[in-house]
Amino acid sequence: MRARYPEAELAADRAIHILGLSAGAIGALVMIARVTVSAGALTFSAVAIYLLALLAMLAASAAHNCRQARAGKELCRRLDHAAIFALIAGTYTPFTLTVLSGGLAIGVTAALWTAALGGVLTKLRYPLRFERLSIVVYLLFGWQGLFLVPPLFAALPEPTAVLIVTGGVLYSVGTAFHIWTRLPFQNAIWHGFVVLAAGCHYAAIWQTVLLVGARP
Repeated sequence: MRARYPEAELAADRAIHILGLSAGAIGALVMIARVTVSAGALTFSAVAIYLLALLAMLAASAAHNCRQARAGKELCRRLDHAAIFALIAGTYTPFTLTVLSGGLAIGVTAALWTAALGGVLTKLRYPLRFERLSIVVYLLFGWQGLFLVPPLFAALPEPTAVLIVTGGVLYSVGTAFHIWTRLPFQNAIWHGFVVLAAGCHYAAIWQTVLLVGARP
């Protein structure tokens, strides 16, 4: 990330964040209303966890990237980077708790959140210690669930699986722009990929609630 961005790039990045945060807030209201009416307690809880993680990530990113004042900037950066771990685990949660069952569902969900908590605490306590490895860790954490838990991916409807993979690819491709700091508008482009990827995963979770079915 560059120390300073031209005003035009900052304006573009602000617009992306406003769009993403607004869409996230509206989407959260729509989804929570849907599961309140049609889903059981387990599905409601899983979706609520996901939505809280999504909104936390969007808000933390906006606070960090749209804030120009030095005061509080470092705290916002730590929260921004920590929230990524929470979003990854939060995005998996509706799938692990509604698609998997029994001990496997509980074990996988607990393992994901244990790893996410470790990432969150590391980013909050030691924000610069593993900076160069962070992107690799984020990507590995994001993709590992699909490869380490074959029953999860195999049980998903094909449209849902396509949306999940598409979102993962968008996140992965977007990281190239995140590290391409000399490219004009690279930060806005990166965050545009984040919004698109998050939208794909939102749609995938919506399909899971509707097509896989809610559990009591």
